[in-house]
Amino acid sequence: MKDILERFLFDQAPVRGELVQLDATYKEVLARHQYPLVLQRIIGELMAASALLSAMLKFDGTLIMQMHGTGAVQLIVIEFTSDRTMRATARWDAEKIQTYGPGSSLAELLGRGRFMITLDPTVGEAYQGVVGMERGQSVAQIIEHYMATSEQLETRLWLACSEPGSDNKMAAGMMLQKMPAQSDETQSYEHLVTLAETVKPEELLELPAREVLYRLFHEDSVRVFDPTTPRFACSCSRHRVAGMIKLMERDEVDEVLAERGNVHIVCDFCGKEYEFDAVDIGALYAGSPETGSVH
Repeated sequence: MKDILERFLFDQAPVRGELVQLDATYKEVLARHQYPLVLQRIIGELMAASALLSAMLKFDGTLIMQMHGTGAVQLIVIEFTSDRTMRATARWDAEKIQTYGPGSSLAELLGRGRFMITLDPTVGEAYQGVVGMERGQSVAQIIEHYMATSEQLETRLWLACSEPGSDNKMAAGMMLQKMPAQSDETQSYEHLVTLAETVKPEELLELPAREVLYRLFHEDSVRVFDPTTPRFACSCSRHRVAGMIKLMERDEVDEVLAERGNVHIVCDFCGKEYEFDAVDIGALYAGSPETGSVH
């Protein structure tokens, strides 16, 4: 298996689809933090959903999914760029999350939750939509509701993630979307959705993407396109971290320097560490180029 994002269309119906399988990308995200098993599944499903949604929306920039909660899970952030790079992070209450089993629902883990999707284009202003969350809803159902209300497009998702504790960690998903058409093609769309409903999680995770499509839609005319390869990448840099420090009041930064001897920052997404000593901070606030090293 490898990381793949496969786009497909149906010649006889105004329906398009995407299928994603995340192998190395998902493993890279999980390797950055010791995520609890129950949280690994949610992260995997959100990563697959973000890849599918970004491919459907087709824009240059970054799609950002954020979930905020008051329960065991406090924050989940997934970022997927139009260059097919992805990164993710999460924060959780270590004591609370131990009380939840692998099958716990998203609503149980988040408590009172908010789900936001931000489209941050390379050129132009960002757009943010707040997605309604109801108790018992899955990641797939939340995205379907978002597409129906925000984009006015009928959309169905099927998401899968390897069993918690599995040695071969994978995340996968498939999306079907009814395109605007001059005539009502509801029957064709519902027919394809009915076929897609038969897909098993293990098929999405274990079979090659095109074999999955053949098993589901071999009696329909499906056109597939050249696949793309999602990959893990973090956009953090010393320059960006320096810019973040400059947003702080100088007195606050000086207090940290006096207490610790340096300003030490760790990227939540990739774990890379950045250190700024007194000389670096002085140059930073004086407007001089910051040239310290990365540790």
